[in-house]
Amino acid sequence: MFSIIFLLVLLAFSVTGSPVEVRNSSITLPMTRRLAFSNVTDILRHDEARLAAFGEYSTHDRRDSDAVHPVVPLSHVDLENTFSGYTVKVGIGNPLTIYDLIVDSGSAVTWVGAGTPYLSLSGVNTREPVAVNYNYGSFEGTIFEDQFYFGVKGLSIAGMPIGVASTVRGIAADGVLGIGPTSSGLGVLLNSPKQTIMTVTDCLLEQGAISRSVVGIFFQPITANTVNHGELTFGGTHPRMYDNLRYTDITTINPSSRYWGINQWISYGLIKILDYTAGVVDSGCTFLYLASDAYERYKVATGGTLNPANGLLQISPEQFRQLSDLEFHIGEGIYRLIPNAQIWPRSLNERIEGGANDIFLIVKSLTRPTGAGYDFVNGYVFLQRFYTVFDSSRHQVGLARNMFTDAITN
Repeated sequence: MFSIIFLLVLLAFSVTGSPVEVRNSSITLPMTRRLAFSNVTDILRHDEARLAAFGEYSTHDRRDSDAVHPVVPLSHVDLENTFSGYTVKVGIGNPLTIYDLIVDSGSAVTWVGAGTPYLSLSGVNTREPVAVNYNYGSFEGTIFEDQFYFGVKGLSIAGMPIGVASTVRGIAADGVLGIGPTSSGLGVLLNSPKQTIMTVTDCLLEQGAISRSVVGIFFQPITANTVNHGELTFGGTHPRMYDNLRYTDITTINPSSRYWGINQWISYGLIKILDYTAGVVDSGCTFLYLASDAYERYKVATGGTLNPANGLLQISPEQFRQLSDLEFHIGEGIYRLIPNAQIWPRSLNERIEGGANDIFLIVKSLTRPTGAGYDFVNGYVFLQRFYTVFDSSRHQVGLARNMFTDAITN
């Protein structure tokens, strides 16, 4: 059933280009992703910037290497459109201009001007300066309030606060659609650093377009050098895309509590890999990251050895056949990454300096032990296997099986 429905969804994408589906006070948009990285270094640099951001608000001591790679707030992350960069089409202003914006669950700010320029005549300049600094790029500009459209046409937001770039460095997209918690926008408004900026979801709720501050996300795994699709739903979920949705509360442990942070513990077969602790669910990180002690347990359990060329754990075909499920115990649910879900897509091995038949694991180390307040990051490789819901109204994160949970596409 899932596969038939998904084919119909893909057909709708190909025929209409950018449909906007509205049902029962929810809005669903298609997302598109194209591979835009040349090697594994691009991905790791992107992830490293985000991981450094999570540590900005930790009360624990920083590693010595942080002096070389300064940490920055999470809303100040590197948003280059690499492996995990999904984009969605939106329209802004008058004359209406269409932008491809990267969907980012780790930041609250929506901004444009990195690619297609902002030339609207209907925008109101608030004269509020905004600055987003990246480890490998930067964005500076001003907040405008303007009409914001979902898709080429359809529902709109009046007076949406939008950052308009005056200076951009190192960003390979039109801009960003921030769907992170409102709190993740602290510090970006230069004149009001303790003030948050309204997100797209906030604006939809305030204007009555949706009844709950909820975002549902469906990702299609990347398995080849092709265009991949997903869905972004505001105000609710898309039940046809998942089965047995369960929720867990956002953690109260800092710094994970500032973002889409949850508590979980992880087991591999009969071995507890990670004790019950706090971490972050983040679509902007590609890999699954664990505290260094948990990573070492996983490394020993799988028999993986570090490949010096790409920094990933590598296993043999026989070790792959012996892999156990990696189980995430979250709230009242157990979410399993089957062996196939624990490996890098072999069709993309050439992109990470691997041979065609090499087998690489997608688990990496945070390079610090448990106790930092973010002891894991469930990145894109996890989220592509589960439908995900970010619920600000109830301070919860929801997870459910999707059509790719047990897929052997890798």
